[in-house]
Amino acid sequence: MSVPSAPPGGSIAPDQLLALATDVATRAARLLLAGQDRERTSIETKSTSTDMVSEMDRASEQLIVRELLTARPDDGIVGEEGSALTGTSGLRWVVDPLDGTTNYLYGFPGWSVSIAAEDEAGVVAGVVVDPSHREMFSATRGGGARRNGEPIRCSAQTVLAETLVGTGFNYEARRRRRQAEVLVDLLPGVRDIRRMGAASVDLCSVACGRLDAYYERGLSWWDVAAGSLIAAEAGAVISSLDGGPVTGDSVMASAPGVAAALSELLRSLCAQDVS
Repeated sequence: MSVPSAPPGGSIAPDQLLALATDVATRAARLLLAGQDRERTSIETKSTSTDMVSEMDRASEQLIVRELLTARPDDGIVGEEGSALTGTSGLRWVVDPLDGTTNYLYGFPGWSVSIAAEDEAGVVAGVVVDPSHREMFSATRGGGARRNGEPIRCSAQTVLAETLVGTGFNYEARRRRRQAEVLVDLLPGVRDIRRMGAASVDLCSVACGRLDAYYERGLSWWDVAAGSLIAAEAGAVISSLDGGPVTGDSVMASAPGVAAALSELLRSLCAQDVS
């Protein structure tokens, strides 16, 4: 995915941005919880038959965009369900109104609302609300990461063979097959693999030490913008699978003690997972 650049200029205290993002994400999560058990009126597919979107995804994004622009009408916005405003303030909001739609529609735990604020230097504040586990993860750039208001740190794991690794799979069938083939070679070298189904939740799991590492290819910027900041502020090593900065297509978040070894292993294995 090509990530449009945030406009230059403008500044605001990160804590103020985080407070706004937290309030709006909490409202969107309440909307989603209230609608989870209702009969679906619209379930469609996007890129493939497994890439689902519902009326609740859209309702959540509409709420988020409305509330953010009411508070800060000059900001830009990019959202999964099509919201796209350039803005003039120098700040842009990156919105995933329902990360883990499949989990949500099946009543399976592990979905979230993810909102990040970014300036020309990158993501400055981010929040991920995970209603299923009653958890809210948040971070500001340089200000550390928190879960339900309490500081968190990533795992201290140093042994690759004892590393619990999270991952996810692309929606396209051929690519999913290749990603499964990577697991065949990765699994013997680590403790085990977990698959939650929401990148933002996985990144927050690394941030709080629930996972030692997480990697995935075939994502979008809204999947990882907030979660990557939270994991990084919790001490995790964050990069793309190619070793560069995270832009959305791929991500690896890892405890520092296994980051180099895992990165080297994944780069060799994921060479086969390139479209």
